[in-house]
Amino acid sequence: MSRLRTLAARGNTPVLALAVATGVAVAVLIAGFEYVTDEILLDRVHGRPLWQIAGAPVIGLLLAGLILRYPGRRASPATSDEFVRAFHERSPRLPLRDLPAKLFAGIATIGLGGSLGMEGPSIYAGATVGLAARNRFSRWLKRDDVRILLTAGAAAGVAAVFKAPATGVLFALEAPYRDDVNRRALLPSLLAAATSYVVYINLVGPSAVVPFLNNPAYRLGFQTDKLWFTVDDLAHVFSGVETADMLGALLLGLLAGLGGRSMAWLVRWAKSRARQTSFVPRVLVGGAVLAALVLVSDQLFGSPLTIGPGFEAMDWVVAPDHGLGLIALLFGIRMAATVVTLGAGGVGGLFIPLAVQGVILGQLTGQLLGSDRAGLYPTLGLAAFLGAGYRAPIAAVMFVAEVSGGSFVVPALVAAAVSQLVAGPSSVAEHQQSVRLGHLERRFTMPVTSVLTTDVLTVPPDATTAEFVYLHALARRERSVAVVDGSDYLGMVSLSEVSEIDRSLWDVTPVSEILRSDLPAVLPSWTLRDVILAMEGAGVDVLAVTDADHGFIGVVHEDHILKLDEILEETGG
Repeated sequence: MSRLRTLAARGNTPVLALAVATGVAVAVLIAGFEYVTDEILLDRVHGRPLWQIAGAPVIGLLLAGLILRYPGRRASPATSDEFVRAFHERSPRLPLRDLPAKLFAGIATIGLGGSLGMEGPSIYAGATVGLAARNRFSRWLKRDDVRILLTAGAAAGVAAVFKAPATGVLFALEAPYRDDVNRRALLPSLLAAATSYVVYINLVGPSAVVPFLNNPAYRLGFQTDKLWFTVDDLAHVFSGVETADMLGALLLGLLAGLGGRSMAWLVRWAKSRARQTSFVPRVLVGGAVLAALVLVSDQLFGSPLTIGPGFEAMDWVVAPDHGLGLIALLFGIRMAATVVTLGAGGVGGLFIPLAVQGVILGQLTGQLLGSDRAGLYPTLGLAAFLGAGYRAPIAAVMFVAEVSGGSFVVPALVAAAVSQLVAGPSSVAEHQQSVRLGHLERRFTMPVTSVLTTDVLTVPPDATTAEFVYLHALARRERSVAVVDGSDYLGMVSLSEVSEIDRSLWDVTPVSEILRSDLPAVLPSWTLRDVILAMEGAGVDVLAVTDADHGFIGVVHEDHILKLDEILEETGG
């Protein structure tokens, strides 16, 4: 025990050790999840007759819903969104007992043909394991370490399922924010992702995640296994970049930004419909639509390309001699399949579906421009669309760099940057915040109810000024008191108003004649920032809180806002 306490005193050592342990545990967990989903279920579904392939998604959605409803005790189908939500909570919570239900629901959804990615359950599993590790060893960790291990676990999940450790780190750091990164978790995330990657490839092998990018015909020819780049290496990369590539990257970034913005809206709509629609109609309608999409895609493309995450669709679209009309139809059909799977309550991620849409859009753009650079525009589209949809441009470009051996990184940076500008604040992630807030900024975003005091004495309008002074100002040391008639708030009376009245008139002057009715009344929906601005504008340090009908609820004091951390500690947050 004494050794552990000594270890805990050495800065980040316990956090780094737990990050490594988390990486190992997550790699083993995700290897099993991928094997069951891909090797046992999805590969076999692809080999079945067409009518069975068409019926498989509805069975998967039904099983996923039942798993979440009963063993999962009505758990939500959210996965990567749960990581972002927990990250922004004051006391993050991802119960370990919910993890098996989410993983099995993901296996049912994706393994039986749902058009979502395996990274969603992987991120959720990593974040849950990281949080469980922190909770288990909390006595040797600091309070802020909870978000660090949460992020490290998510990084390990992405690194394993994509065999891309740098992408895992950057995605986990970028995902909680639209325009910022979580820098404090960098080192633990690096260790967790690297550990997870090494363990994972030793369990399942180093095969490429995106098969078409493993084809030498789709590379610039630059590959390296070195841990650093020389000047000659960088010159080789830039020498393969042409002016036409950069102009094409600008156009593709514009189109991907618009596409990512549209898909973000559709994803939010689908998630909303999934919460509002009852279980049976949601599954039946969603399954019927997915079955129809399977039949249509088989007729159009000779293969059911709407099944699964979409790697087969990537391979199909980059093959030569496909018309623009068919490529455009595939873009729409794949997007519809993903949105319908989400709307029907499916469990899975959006990273790979977004990447698939980007590859299809990139191939379409490349053919429109008459490009003869094999693999260029699909790769640029992958980076741009993925970055726009998730608001994670650095992770998107790094993913391209890792899975393509460094090809097309420079134009991919341009395409991703433009797509970010066009996409604006839209994102497929529900709980992302704009930027990382400081200590005071986080406090000001909290609701006024966090400092609301309801157990207060008020003054009736017919009370005299003397009663206010003796019963409140002197006896209770209250400088300002709310004047309330029944339940109706009338205004505030304070010592400032009393000082303007002659002492001889205190006994005959009711507070209704000196109260201030011009002060703003705070609504329960206000944030602390709204309250501080109102106090500053009125020049007071206490305001009344009322409902929409001006019914008195309580008061909020400036001192309580300043002491908010102490109050939250005393009340359990």
